[in-house]
Amino acid sequence: MFISSPDAPKLPSVSVSPSAEIVEGSSVTLTCSSDANPAAKYTWYKKNGDPDLHPLSKEPQLVFSSIQSSDSGEYYCTAENELGRTTSEYIYIDVTYAPKLPSVSVRPSAEIVEGSSVTLTCSSDANPAANYTWYKEKQKLIQGPEGVYHFSSISSEDRGNYSCKSENQHGVINSSLFIDVQYAPRLPSVSVSPSAEIVEGSSVNLTCSSDANPAANYTWYKENEDSPKASGQIFTITDFRAENSGNYYCEVQNRRGRHNSTLQLIVVSRSLKSVAAGLITAILLVIICLFAVFLIRQKRSTKRKAEGPDNSAQPNVSPVYDNHSAAAKRNPSEEQDDLYYAAVSYSKNQEDPLYSNVGLAHPNRQRHEEEEEEEEDEAGVEYTMVNFKSSSASPELRCQEDSVEDLSALYSTVTKRV
Repeated sequence: MFISSPDAPKLPSVSVSPSAEIVEGSSVTLTCSSDANPAAKYTWYKKNGDPDLHPLSKEPQLVFSSIQSSDSGEYYCTAENELGRTTSEYIYIDVTYAPKLPSVSVRPSAEIVEGSSVTLTCSSDANPAANYTWYKEKQKLIQGPEGVYHFSSISSEDRGNYSCKSENQHGVINSSLFIDVQYAPRLPSVSVSPSAEIVEGSSVNLTCSSDANPAANYTWYKENEDSPKASGQIFTITDFRAENSGNYYCEVQNRRGRHNSTLQLIVVSRSLKSVAAGLITAILLVIICLFAVFLIRQKRSTKRKAEGPDNSAQPNVSPVYDNHSAAAKRNPSEEQDDLYYAAVSYSKNQEDPLYSNVGLAHPNRQRHEEEEEEEEDEAGVEYTMVNFKSSSASPELRCQEDSVEDLSALYSTVTKRV
């Protein structure tokens, strides 16, 4: 029988399983073995730990059922029996993992003023090291391992939400921040309501608005007056008078600066407005009348061309006719619908009615006039036929005259009772 001699533990060997890449959350086993007689007892330690206070295991194997990133580091084991104690070499455990929640920061950390230099920084714990991408409102800005984005001169348009994406082969995670850029008020926009003419006695609203950060304060002034007229975006004048006319300006101000804009107000009296409305109405009526005359003349000219040569160019020698000559000279076949006449009767008796008859002439006018002539000769009646033609008539009369043909005549019969 062979009996081995007692021996202290030899230098322990250590191994890790799996031997490939160790990913966070996986199961990992460390094994320690040593040749010793009698058999050695094993203890596992982590480098930089206190061997007396923090032994990890007193078994040949150190098992991580779900290894974490914090478990990364160097490990060693000891083999010990009554003859001695030996310590193994270090074994390094590298646990890979997806990026942790990124830390995002902005510098300067105080208020950011338009025109200043600003730097955004993104950092994340990851193994292997993460790659970083900066976005503004889903628009990609920069990508790289540094995680730094720089504004040399930040503007108000750069105000908004920014996000940083941190990623490696094990995962992706995002973090965001809001950049608030402060700036002085822009040139104010001023308006008046109602936007039409300001009538004396009406209510008027002046409105002022400006883009500013932080929000601006609004003050209304009237030109050449030191004291403010009102504060706030809207200035209301309930009863606008002539003395309210003038230039008004709105001043906007925040702690970053100030700006102002001017508005001119002019009052229109109600009487002037009425006169203007009447004048416009009169002009429109004249235009309508002239247009009607033009249409009538156009129609008459077209009709004359269709009927044949125009004989109206012959001069009218005698403007006054008696009934017999007019009736004898007039051809019954001529257009009778253009002829109008009126009969006016005067009586010494005040109770007798005063009347006038207006009607269209008939084709048998000649015979009818001859009968009337015989009857009225006995009563000593005088007849007068007057043909009125005037080129200087008023516009209203011209409109009526143009509605009849050139061959038309106006006849008047005056009866005087003896």
